[in-house]
Amino acid sequence: MKIAIASNADVVAEHFGHCQRYAVFEVDSGNILGETSIDNPGHKPGFLPKFLHEQGVNVIISGGMGSRAVELFNEYGIETIVGAQGTVADVIKSYLHGRLEATGSICHSDS
Repeated sequence: MKIAIASNADVVAEHFGHCQRYAVFEVDSGNILGETSIDNPGHKPGFLPKFLHEQGVNVIISGGMGSRAVELFNEYGIETIVGAQGTVADVIKSYLHGRLEATGSICHSDS
């Protein structure tokens, strides 16, 4: 399984489309097997869900995203978790331990 976290430096980005990079974790049975970083290729409507799907991502975690983006991720079978806050390290640990508290915060401007 691959989990992508939208991030700026080492903290979760407020909006997945405007982040600096995606920290991508390869996970199996709750253990992190590896981590890579993918620079954000740019925010164009509809592009990032397809791009991350092509990278094999199964879950996207972010501070926020637009409702249309959530729909597109769902169409690609990618679970979306929004409203996450904190460092990337803390968020991935919380997710793996089933303790990630997400608000479900949806941005209403899809930009």
